[in-house]
Amino acid sequence: QVQLVEYGGGLVQAGDSLRLSCAASGHAIGTYAMGWFRQGPGKERETVATISRNGFSTYYGDSAQGRFTISRDNAKNTVYLQMNNLRPDDAAVYYCASSSMLGRTTRADQYAYWGQGTEVTVTS
Repeated sequence: QVQLVEYGGGLVQAGDSLRLSCAASGHAIGTYAMGWFRQGPGKERETVATISRNGFSTYYGDSAQGRFTISRDNAKNTVYLQMNNLRPDDAAVYYCASSSMLGRTTRADQYAYWGQGTEVTVTS
């Protein structure tokens, strides 16, 4: 059974950093593209960042550019999202997901397996 579990969310102040982790079980993430997505209150789910199977190719949504970094450790079956200089509008539930699709995978509908999410709250 494929399972993704996110860790690391919490309450921080604007300007702080957080590192989210996503631990996978039931499948080796080295054969999957991985992504982080988020959904804030009253907002649609958006792509934060995605990373290719080998980690050589990454994609960042506009809100994440220059502040967030996605990485992966296939040996540990874990994906990370380093978030720096957090802003109040970064507050959301952050989800980790995996995709078996080939090619560029930047959309949420390309991802089949999802974690339960971890909440990030940013105060001003």
